[in-house]
Amino acid sequence: MTGVGILTEDVLTALYEAHARPLHRYLARRLDPATADDLVAETFLQAWRQRARYNATRGTARAWLYGIATNLLRNHTRGEVRGLRALAREHARSVQGDPPDALAAARVDAANAANRLAGALAGLRTEERDVLMLIALADFTPAEAAEALGINVTTARTRLHRARHTLREALSDSLSLFSEEPPDA
Repeated sequence: MTGVGILTEDVLTALYEAHARPLHRYLARRLDPATADDLVAETFLQAWRQRARYNATRGTARAWLYGIATNLLRNHTRGEVRGLRALAREHARSVQGDPPDALAAARVDAANAANRLAGALAGLRTEERDVLMLIALADFTPAEAAEALGINVTTARTRLHRARHTLREALSDSLSLFSEEPPDA
């Protein structure tokens, strides 16, 4: 796949075999598995439709496919932020009682942390969340995330920095809970 050219069916089949499972794992971390299945299929359908525009000299096939998948994900999950905010509101309304044992306390702490994280993720700009998710969930480097999203590396690093900073600030009270020594019993 060097140079500019149309991807053949055999090449796209090889790309599917190499990238479908990791792409599904990335999508399934943000969606339910059935929807991830649908978006993986749609990603390769879009890749087939756009095969004449693929240019191997401008980046890797992996980044191209993840870029397509991220755009489809963005279109599919326009309500994702609303869902994350609703989860955070639910956390705010939840009643906190004294758990009867350490396991229950740990579960409550984990649920609280997950709810705070959901709220913090909802507070990120879409562009920042996309970079963060590619790096955190798909094990992309900032350069690969930039390539997948069609932005330059400096922009990707800036968005990643902003996302991490925003999350760190939003979760600072949660992070301090986990770094403190437990009280003597």
